[in-house]
Amino acid sequence: MELWNSRKMGILNFFSSKDPEDYDRKGDALFETGAYGKAITEYERALEKLEKSSPWDDGYRQSLRDKISSCKEQLALEHENTATELMEAGHNDDAHQYVELALELTRDDQLKATLEQHLKQLAMTNIEGIQTTLPNFDMPHQEEEPEDATVDPQRDDEDFTALIGTLPEEIQESYRNYPAAFKTGYLALNQGDFELAAEHLFQAMQEIDDPQSYIPLELATACLNLAKYEEASRHAETFLQNHPDALPAYQLLCEIFWETKSFDRAETLLASLPEELAESVAGYLMRGETLYHAGKYVEAKAFYREFSKKYEWHEAIARALAKTHEALGERTNARYIYGEIMDQCRSCHTRIDPYLKQKYADLSFESGHNTSEVLELYLSLAQEIPQNAADCYQKISRIYSAQGNEVEAQRFQLISEKYQEKA
Repeated sequence: MELWNSRKMGILNFFSSKDPEDYDRKGDALFETGAYGKAITEYERALEKLEKSSPWDDGYRQSLRDKISSCKEQLALEHENTATELMEAGHNDDAHQYVELALELTRDDQLKATLEQHLKQLAMTNIEGIQTTLPNFDMPHQEEEPEDATVDPQRDDEDFTALIGTLPEEIQESYRNYPAAFKTGYLALNQGDFELAAEHLFQAMQEIDDPQSYIPLELATACLNLAKYEEASRHAETFLQNHPDALPAYQLLCEIFWETKSFDRAETLLASLPEELAESVAGYLMRGETLYHAGKYVEAKAFYREFSKKYEWHEAIARALAKTHEALGERTNARYIYGEIMDQCRSCHTRIDPYLKQKYADLSFESGHNTSEVLELYLSLAQEIPQNAADCYQKISRIYSAQGNEVEAQRFQLISEKYQEKA
């Protein structure tokens, strides 16, 4: 767990409010470059702003809707072409996402018919492929050969260089110049060996005795993972005294305070945030998470919803709001938000996080939405998260049963049982 990488969030200045025309012009520019997904987002923002500022302007509203429709048809065609290429290359899971999105976008009957045919072909391929991708449960288990434990200095150097490669240049330079013990500790930290990490990072910190070094932050991270909260807090606060604008230090301290249920300390810390950090998405998330961890779910929900009203849509805030709805037992709202996030990913051609798929699929399944969409999500998740395959195939079996297809229900029940036995 390396804070400068995994917990680094973009710091935003004060969020501005734009007029519908601003979003409209941006959408036009994106349309001209063929960025239809992003253009749709801008036109929809323009439409949303128009509803608030000039709800009587029907002509402009219809113009925006026409632009959105045109973009959707162009994007649907692109998705169909992409899906065809992916199917030909054997990447059926990725192809399925593009077909589904194209179906949601298009109103063209001929294109719909083509896409429906793609879905039938993909469904048959997926079902047939399960038999060939299942492990051979009848074969005796073979022990894996132990990995060579010999230390490879060159490999360590390469790993270290790769790990620090995304850090700001000045931090990279500092990390490269720290004692050898730092590299050993830093590698151990990122490999999850926190005892070894803490030992070598502490040694490196003593060797250089530099109050401006970043080593206390890395050491604090190792201590947090070892549940040595007071020690972790001490190192993080020492670091923060010399780097008062370092976002990862505030995030780390918040995690320590959440773990120890020191919510008053977390609130005091967040009240001291520099203005730029306080008005960043990360700042809002830390305040919202403090409410969440304190069990103040109603306040957390109101806090996130207020953010959504004032500023533009942001995925991290949407995820936090969905999680809060779940904590309140408001599963329908949570499911809707997870679905919205997935749609945003599809519109931007980005891979959907399996965690989102799992959340959306599970909430759908629990609420009785035994649809082909949910079935396909579980088929995909069984491949993406193999350790959950037994549960996914069990749910697929139950969906088929709810749909009245007992033959497939029985087949997937047997597959699930085989995976359970193998585990």
